[in-house]
Amino acid sequence: MDDAELILRCRNGDQDAFAELVGRYRNNVWGVCLQITGNQFDAEDALQETLTAAWRNLDKFRGESRFNTWLHRIAANAALTAVRRRHDISSLGAGDDEIELQLEDPAPRVDDRVTTVDAVRRALAEVPEDFRVAIVLREFASLTYADIAEHQGVSVQTVKTRIHRARTQLVKLLAPVT
Repeated sequence: MDDAELILRCRNGDQDAFAELVGRYRNNVWGVCLQITGNQFDAEDALQETLTAAWRNLDKFRGESRFNTWLHRIAANAALTAVRRRHDISSLGAGDDEIELQLEDPAPRVDDRVTTVDAVRRALAEVPEDFRVAIVLREFASLTYADIAEHQGVSVQTVKTRIHRARTQLVKLLAPVT
């Protein structure tokens, strides 16, 4: 069954169809939430908000974009809300709630891997929000430039520029200190 058929069933109250529909994109949505928030707990909150918002607002999905693009937009917005909420209460102190991300690097030593993940997470946090969202949607959600442009309400060229600048900043931030 394709997305359009599942959406029609969802609009008729079929929760199993919704579970199947979001199940197709759940891992990518999780990755977006995790990369934007930087920790498991905020990502879980953002994922829950995403799924709830998608179910409640499915009637507002007009089909002008693909369902997964619409869902990723909701996820990015939910994750950004979680980050902003965390920054608002950051004066209460930071916890050890961060998790290790799965890297595609083949079997590095555990201590090197933890150090690398932590460095990438810190570097992503220093990149301006618009750049961070663009690069996360491109690299972790595998969205097209057009989909990201639609999500961010900018041109495709602006998205390309943001991703290029994000990559440039990440390279500088992750360069070894000499």
